[in-house]
Amino acid sequence: MLLLGIDVGTSSIKVSVVDAANSSILATSQYPDTESEILTPQHGWAEQDPNMWWEHVQKAIVVCNQKSKYNPADIAAIGIAYQMHGLVVIDEQGESLRNSIIWCDSRAVEIGDQAMNAIGRDRALAHLLNSPGNFTASKLAWVKANQPELYAKIKKVMLPGDYIAFKLTGAVTTSISALSEGIFWDFKENELSKDVMKHYGFDDALIPQVNPVFSAHGYLSKSVAEQIGLKEGIPVSYKSGDQPNNALSLNVTEPGEVAATAGTSGVIYGVTDQLLCDKQSRVNTFAHVNHSIEKQRLGVLLCINGTGSMNRWTKNMAGADLSYPSMNEAASAITPGSDGLRVLPFGNGAERMLNNKIAGAHLRNIDLNLHSSAHVFRAVQEGIAFSFRYGLDILRENGMQPAVIRAGQSNLFLSEVFTQSFVNITGVPVELYENDGSFGAAIGAGIGAGIYQSAEEAFSYKKPLKVVEPSGSSLEAPYQDWKEILKQQLESVNN
Repeated sequence: MLLLGIDVGTSSIKVSVVDAANSSILATSQYPDTESEILTPQHGWAEQDPNMWWEHVQKAIVVCNQKSKYNPADIAAIGIAYQMHGLVVIDEQGESLRNSIIWCDSRAVEIGDQAMNAIGRDRALAHLLNSPGNFTASKLAWVKANQPELYAKIKKVMLPGDYIAFKLTGAVTTSISALSEGIFWDFKENELSKDVMKHYGFDDALIPQVNPVFSAHGYLSKSVAEQIGLKEGIPVSYKSGDQPNNALSLNVTEPGEVAATAGTSGVIYGVTDQLLCDKQSRVNTFAHVNHSIEKQRLGVLLCINGTGSMNRWTKNMAGADLSYPSMNEAASAITPGSDGLRVLPFGNGAERMLNNKIAGAHLRNIDLNLHSSAHVFRAVQEGIAFSFRYGLDILRENGMQPAVIRAGQSNLFLSEVFTQSFVNITGVPVELYENDGSFGAAIGAGIGAGIYQSAEEAFSYKKPLKVVEPSGSSLEAPYQDWKEILKQQLESVNN
């Protein structure tokens, strides 16, 4: 019995086929080979075409099938992970009405701030656990205010994973977890937020049917099954935002467990059974994949927009022929602290942990007689690690005290420089696992279809590839220097 996992990422679509008998990956594929475009019609905006995602999902599945590592007829369930906080709107015919306003788009910050003030700060944090901020509900409000004719045609509002499940099955569903990441959910009343819906003037009918994360969200239609080489009627039995899904893929499901990722964005994600909220809404609390009204499981999420995107920009600026391994090797030859060179990696839109300010990306303290490209490579990775420490201190203020952090050995965690810098500056060991989002989605599908009885059963075999402990090399002084530079930059933004 096989499981298909689909990861709808910002850069590409990845799929994995997993053998449910031992949770081993039989085949993976990614489409396209190059990174998908993010459209930026105006400064601070970020969009992608949902139809592009759908086209790439189909091609990725076909490519995976063509590897002949398994029999497609044996696939018994489908799971979907997706980039969080995006807005997809469809009309009566099920057609996408506009590009998706994706996670790193900053246009709705002011709208969310106004909603926070109208609802009342204390009430919003107590009921929503977050500010409406720059999340999906506020993005929908932007469409309502700025594209009223288009808004009038909207039949249903979706998150990106809801849209892909709809294209696979024809069924329109969502979940408490998805609604909470869009800031549509009231955790105190355990219902769609009356405050948000009333303030923004949204009709409840725009919201799809609410199902558990682990449940049948529809069944693969005959026409789509024929196009992608699968059998009709396979259930889509799991849908989750990428960060809750990443936590699931690392078996982070219970209070006190913490996961991290450092891909296009950087995230630390801890699980709690308390309705936690940061008073400044710098970190965000959403319903985890195994949350229920009867048994609370919340994910406290710290997001840094400019992590892998900063490293990618550095690579592109250094030259097309330069590889990430060669960058990492060059960086490893530089003394920790980068001989005073500092990097603020915040060039990918408004940062929630910086109170939704756009701090920008900066190189500071450049010495033309000392600093080389290798210094820049190291300073970028250290700057990203410092941003994780800055965010982890916010999580610590909110009661999260991780003894260990689990991460997939991928993206920036492939770099020994970054990983050791991360561990040294946070003071927390990191367990590295073979892992990716499409694998987690496949495992989620198995749980949702009842093939696995629990996450514990699904991950009973899983052992870390490597454990990285803090070393004797201290980065505290460079971090405090970096933190002062950030403080100065934030003050200049205010002015």
